[in-house]
Amino acid sequence: MGVRIENFGCRLNALEGDIVSTAAGTAGRDKTVIINGCAVTGEALRQARQAARRAKRDNPDHEVIVTGCAAQIDSATFAAMPEVDRVLGNEEKLDPTSYAPSNNGALDALQNGADKIAAKIAAKTSVGDIMAITQATPLPPTPQPSRARAFVQVQTGCDHRCTFCIIPFGRGNSRSVPVANVVQQCRDLVAHGHKEIVLTGVDVTSYGPDIGEDGLGNLVRNILDHVPELPRLRLSSIDAVEIDPTLLDLVIHEPRLMPHLHLSLQAGDNMILKRMKRRHTREQAIAFCNKLLAQRPEIVFGADIIAGFPTETDAMFENSRALVDACGIAWLHVFPFSPRPGTPAARMPQIPGDVVKARAASLRAAGAAQRVKMLDSRVGSHMSVLVEKPGEGRSPCFARVDLENVHSTADAFASGEILPMRITGHDGERLQGQIDDKQLSAGPSISAEPSK
Repeated sequence: MGVRIENFGCRLNALEGDIVSTAAGTAGRDKTVIINGCAVTGEALRQARQAARRAKRDNPDHEVIVTGCAAQIDSATFAAMPEVDRVLGNEEKLDPTSYAPSNNGALDALQNGADKIAAKIAAKTSVGDIMAITQATPLPPTPQPSRARAFVQVQTGCDHRCTFCIIPFGRGNSRSVPVANVVQQCRDLVAHGHKEIVLTGVDVTSYGPDIGEDGLGNLVRNILDHVPELPRLRLSSIDAVEIDPTLLDLVIHEPRLMPHLHLSLQAGDNMILKRMKRRHTREQAIAFCNKLLAQRPEIVFGADIIAGFPTETDAMFENSRALVDACGIAWLHVFPFSPRPGTPAARMPQIPGDVVKARAASLRAAGAAQRVKMLDSRVGSHMSVLVEKPGEGRSPCFARVDLENVHSTADAFASGEILPMRITGHDGERLQGQIDDKQLSAGPSISAEPSK
């Protein structure tokens, strides 16, 4: 009974899912399944459709609502599905009035046929013009008890028009949340016991200009200055070419800002980057990573890379694969290219599916090798570990830490606690180690930096 929500896609969508679940519950909804879908790839849309069908099949007496970028971009498809009872856009899903019970009784007066079908589809669709929205809607304060690492939205939307990407049409143009609102959200989450906060958005390094702020670095500085009780702050995916001088200085010198950056690289070949309409070159990406590693050696990089972008030759692909090694990308997200209708890349000469699949596998293997190399480098170090769930923690460099067989004289394994640990090994995916009971008994002030 009650409301059940299935979230797909990015951290921002997951955070909004909490708001949606609360709003639907407050509206008194019962027997409702909400599919909060993603549209970043064709596969993401397929998953949303599949989830809607499964929800109705497993719960025939429940109302099925589809929302998120999937609904915003492809509302007609979802509205035409007999399994879907309501379709809400990305703005509409945050409005509590959207979850009031529907009344389609007037439709019964219409005769059967195309008119009635069209009327039913229109009646269950509430998707506005996202491009007309000019201000971010600050999310209401929402406890996040299911997460050890809390998410805070700082921005939504994107002003760029990469040739492969449909997301700006799901999220609208870039809109920033005021500094004071973000700082207060962080204060509230820390007061509820969270010791790590992740700043999320669609294009977080574009933060600020639309509301007259100096940039993401100024926001991060304000959080660190005005929420001194927050031990750990982390950034979600960033565009390295947009990083401002203040943020760069903080990434290098601020120990409370975690030594982990996820970069939106997408490719490692300059011609492909140009055809993608990206704003950096291969050389700039490598120089950026090398600069940070030289000044903060413990930093670890993640990245998004697309395999098999249209017109990509073997040599071009090799440049992307080699970039994984050149930048030491340990946390690699590989996206096999799939054309999104309505994007310029969908009209370019496509790469055969089997080639795309093979290139994606090659990229993943390169990323796995870099991950093992990074994990090897942590063996013998001391670091703080945030307990995320029973048996598993998260290190500052974003590596998961196996806590299943860890023994300590103190009972400090509650979710959200920070443990001092000595790393003794890894299994290729997770670090392994032991609790430093001496540091644990000394108090909660634990550096995020690993030390030998």
